Amino acid sequence: QVQLVESGGGLVQAGDSLRLSCVASGRSFSKYTMAWFRQAPGKEREFVAQISVGGSANYADSLEGRFSISRDNSRNTVYLQMNSLKSEDTDVYYCKADPPVGAGYWGQGTQVTVSS
Repeated sequence: QVQLVESGGGLVQAGDSLRLSCVASGRSFSKYTMAWFRQAPGKEREFVAQISVGGSANYADSLEGRFSISRDNSRNTVYLQMNSLKSEDTDVYYCKADPPVGAGYWGQGTQVTVSS
């Protein structure tokens, strides 16, 4: 069982930046593909970004290059740097860990609110 704890969310103004962090428990973090998703009330959870075991990243097309995902295996942590935030980025952001085999794990989420 892997526990994921997100942090770094908050209330910011449009145009500001935030960096989210997600810390994973256990010793196998380096073997997980890590990802960020987001979800607004009443909507489906949507993909934001993913980083592979080898460090390759991919992003939702809608982000227009504003977000960047990274990982620090020595700290069991994945980050999401969010720049030029817009009101439509207001969501709960979730971290996900996908092991090589089996179901993935989700964090509890962190709220990001962007005021216009």
